[in-house]
Amino acid sequence: MGPLAGLRILEIDGLGPVTFAGMVLADMGAEVLRLTRGGAAPAAVFDEVGGEVLHRGRAAVPVNLKSPDDRGKVLALIKSADALIEGFRPGVMERLGLGPDACHVVNPRLVYGRVTGWGQTGPMADQVGHDINYIALSGALHPMGAGDQPPCPPLNLVGDYGGGAMMLVSGLLAALLEAKTTGRGRIVDAAMTDGSALLTSLFHALKARGLWSDAREANLLDGGTPFYRCYACRDGGFVAVGALEPRFYAALIKGLGMTPDEAPQFNREHWPALQARFAGLFATRDRDDWAAHFAGTEACVTPVLTMSEAAEHPHNQARGTFVGAGIVQPAPAPRFAAAAAPVSADRPLLPLDQALAGWTNKNA
Repeated sequence: MGPLAGLRILEIDGLGPVTFAGMVLADMGAEVLRLTRGGAAPAAVFDEVGGEVLHRGRAAVPVNLKSPDDRGKVLALIKSADALIEGFRPGVMERLGLGPDACHVVNPRLVYGRVTGWGQTGPMADQVGHDINYIALSGALHPMGAGDQPPCPPLNLVGDYGGGAMMLVSGLLAALLEAKTTGRGRIVDAAMTDGSALLTSLFHALKARGLWSDAREANLLDGGTPFYRCYACRDGGFVAVGALEPRFYAALIKGLGMTPDEAPQFNREHWPALQARFAGLFATRDRDDWAAHFAGTEACVTPVLTMSEAAEHPHNQARGTFVGAGIVQPAPAPRFAAAAAPVSADRPLLPLDQALAGWTNKNA
């Protein structure tokens, strides 16, 4: 049983951060009901991208939010819920009669979590966009990628998931703690622009001290140094080098068969030549040869694994980082001291009346 056992959360089905947040909350033990669009055939309900993994651990309840009857039943569910999460553009839930004001009439302690790209307010609040647009406007995208190329989007990890879903989860949990003591719920406004901007806090601090420039691939953590970047190997694989501290850098130099005099770490004038030298050396052996060569040292050299390879790595297997005999997927994280329950792959289709009866009976 997870630490959120006993919490009831309604997830208004969507894509991106809401779906990921719902999975995380369910993984932590909350009872999450995913309200999906009514009228879909059972076989099609889970046909959305990522459904086999991102919809795990919670039931899908088809509803027609434009139907007064279904909307009334949803409000009855809200009366028994601790939180609701949704990711529509501003005003959509209000037009459906399920905005925060309407929900707080029936349940004043409800925490109402909203995640959007631009936020609930501001001149761009009603505009469309995707992860790449949100992190572009927040300044998080610009530093990523090669210096002589356009910025490279980091999948949708920074906007949708880091700046959106995880900020929604943390804000939701904080508001739930407050609601337990005050009896009053809050509205949580998680904007991916805000969240991804927050993730760049370190780099704003470095920039203020003159330790970070706007040029890509020219700084300490963006691949600009020879000792914090990836290198290609003989077999087409890659290794990741993260030898930031002098002690770790010394281990890297030793493992590459070089001497400290040949490779001064923090002399920027030598970095281009060192990078070329390191690249030439790493290209002489296969990726896994280098991984074995540096294993057990402090050089901070690891193989860059594909997602399939990551699931097979001995460390990840020992920790159970990935689970599933059919669809291999990441296990819930973080972990808690007590033994965690197995990942629930259940994604049952639950009629709205049955869902309502189940929550009502538990309140009895």
